[in-house]
Amino acid sequence: MGSRQWLRELGWTTGTNMNAMISDSSEEKVQLGDVQRALLNILEDSDAEKLRLEVTLKAMINILSDSSEEKVRLDEVQRALLNILDDFNIEQDKLKERTSELQTAIGEMTRSNKELQQFAYVCSHDLQEPLRAVVGFLQLLDRRYRGKLDEKADQWITHSVEGANRMQVLITDLLTLSRVESLGIAPRPTEASEALKEAQENLSTLIAESNAVITIKGNLPKVMADRTQLMQLFQNLIANAIKFRGLEEPRVEISATFDSEANQWLFAVRDNGIGFDMEHAQRIFTIFQRLHTRTEYAGTGIGLAICKKIVERLGERIWAESQLGKGATFFFTLSAPK
Repeated sequence: MGSRQWLRELGWTTGTNMNAMISDSSEEKVQLGDVQRALLNILEDSDAEKLRLEVTLKAMINILSDSSEEKVRLDEVQRALLNILDDFNIEQDKLKERTSELQTAIGEMTRSNKELQQFAYVCSHDLQEPLRAVVGFLQLLDRRYRGKLDEKADQWITHSVEGANRMQVLITDLLTLSRVESLGIAPRPTEASEALKEAQENLSTLIAESNAVITIKGNLPKVMADRTQLMQLFQNLIANAIKFRGLEEPRVEISATFDSEANQWLFAVRDNGIGFDMEHAQRIFTIFQRLHTRTEYAGTGIGLAICKKIVERLGERIWAESQLGKGATFFFTLSAPK
């Protein structure tokens, strides 16, 4: 059989069928090349993915390592915080104990102060009557027998009368001091000018005898105070200025300036008296503390202590500034009505 016939029996034709077969073979070869390239790409991608996985694993290992170290640090911080809390609780217990002790001490001090105030009031009040009797009889003795006995007896009678009079003034001042708390009323809007006017009326004799000049600079405001005690405050400060006057006639100037931030008035009582050394600026407000002898200047040493108690009862401040021989200025604050 010839070759052409054999090919026709296989179903192939010459020319066209052979060309088709060659064409199919070429396309298959191309497809195989594509598959090969795809596999190579997959392998490359697989290697890249493997690399990324390795990097990710290393990162996770580092994170876990850091996490372990962080956990250790957190444990240390936690233990430190617990220690701090323990110390805080201990200190808090100590603070509560001290606060309790302080409250107990404050309570005892408050009771003691009340008892002392009551004692001072009772003593000064109950001593008034017998003391008046003593003074009365001593004055009667002085009038009836002065000059009829020897000179020494006259001196004794004089000293007795003077001592009894001083005791009477002292008891009266102590009674006034004890009443600052017991008789003081709650602060209310009060015209300072009216309280000052009343104080001047009470001191009219002293002002006239000393030729004192009282000057009010500007208008005095309305303040939160107990009117009676505000009058007493002005009265004591003016009397103090007149008492400790120098060679010139006493001049007293009273003024008030407003502090808007603090909502309070600053009062100033200035005089041209003998003044004092600033090292005594606190001492002059202490009861029974005197800078001069009784022969130089009369008094009990209670007047400025009363001023201090009146002002501090209102939650305010009082102080003084001076220069020896150049007068003094007494300052005190009072709140303005809201």
